[in-house]
Amino acid sequence: MKHQIETDTLKWKEGKVKNFFGKELLNLPHGTLKLMKVAPLSSYPLHQHPKHTEYAYVLEGKPHIVIGNEETDARPGDFFIFPKDTQHAISNPTSVFCRMLVGAIAE
Repeated sequence: MKHQIETDTLKWKEGKVKNFFGKELLNLPHGTLKLMKVAPLSSYPLHQHPKHTEYAYVLEGKPHIVIGNEETDARPGDFFIFPKDTQHAISNPTSVFCRMLVGAIAE
């Protein structure tokens, strides 16, 4: 395993949802971490995971976060936990990209 990852050398890869791009930083059997970039006016629909908890740390921008019945207009420095079996969604309602660290922990 590499101990240092130079993120500038990694290419952005579009994920399953259009306009959500990631750079994989960590991919282990029980946990992952990606640097994510979300294009302006993009949405990742409500979904849930039966076997893992996800988390997100906002680096730049103002994404809109939905977790269960709670909705938040996030800011840089905000940290969110998406518990397993809980519906959640992320959108970028602004005209600029937002960036986040997003990961998962298998339970």
